[in-house]
Amino acid sequence: MTRSLDRLPKAHLHLHFTGSMRHRTLVELAERDGVRLPPALVEEWPPRLRATDEKGWFRFQRLYDTARSVLRTPDDVRRLVHEVAEDDAADGSVWTEIQVDPSGYAALFGGITAFTDLVLACVEQASAAYGIGMAVVIASNRTRHPLDARTLARLAAQYEGRGVVGFGLSNDERRGDTAAFAPAFAIARRAGLHSMPHGGELRGAASVAAVLDHLHPDRIGHGVRCVEDPAVLAAVAAAGITLEVCPSSNVALGVYDTFEEVPVRTLMEAGVGVALGADDPLLFGARLAGQYAALRAAQDFSDEELAELARMSLRGSYAPDALRDDALAAIDAWLAATPD
Repeated sequence: MTRSLDRLPKAHLHLHFTGSMRHRTLVELAERDGVRLPPALVEEWPPRLRATDEKGWFRFQRLYDTARSVLRTPDDVRRLVHEVAEDDAADGSVWTEIQVDPSGYAALFGGITAFTDLVLACVEQASAAYGIGMAVVIASNRTRHPLDARTLARLAAQYEGRGVVGFGLSNDERRGDTAAFAPAFAIARRAGLHSMPHGGELRGAASVAAVLDHLHPDRIGHGVRCVEDPAVLAAVAAAGITLEVCPSSNVALGVYDTFEEVPVRTLMEAGVGVALGADDPLLFGARLAGQYAALRAAQDFSDEELAELARMSLRGSYAPDALRDDALAAIDAWLAATPD
């Protein structure tokens, strides 16, 4: 007998905007506008992916760009955000931080500021409609010029305290020079935003070390490969940085071959905070509760261990104190309840 993971209160801290879309919504919007989807996004969904080489990453990115192309109207954006709130609430999330790069939508939605305004309005509406706390992380792109990241950092700074809690750096970490993005992160930090770059996914522990040295993270997207260097692992633990670990993504992209290999216990035993996330459920086929279920099935995580993961997700979040405290108490109640 086990407790329902859907009822375990948790925070969702690693979720990309387009990648959060429901598969059914992707298909419906594509049919509406005559967008031809590749087989990997229709009859062969979820796609078989591997991104450990640049050809594989290019295929992943092409599928992502195809999915983004179906978002064409404010109502499409509103639908996506509301469905994220509904799905995460059903999975037990009490707080969701969704990451978006407004540059990818600027041409259709009147520029990066207009698009950010739209997303934040939708987030506020969806949060109220589904009873789930929500915030936005503005993300820059490693494959673009670092000056573009500075533009986005200034944009994000305008919304500090108005729904944006952090500034990120995503896409293929084999591209770009981490140090070149330091000025953008300095702009964001001066505005009071939190630093949430990706690192240690497609590249090893040296990638995490570079993020620590140059971007001064509060959290790191992925970061799992810090376990490959004891000194880097210790540095992450000593800094109190939470890693946003995405098991389904790690396996789908070939970072690890199986769920058994994702080093969540190693991180926890080293004193590193871990927040499980779904990353891009549209492409990986599993949402938030599925990440907890994967560890329960593949690594025999006990309910006590899963509850601790949920606690760490909340402690690593930027949810209001009252919401966090209520959720932590609800986790204790979940553990105290009789298993189904």
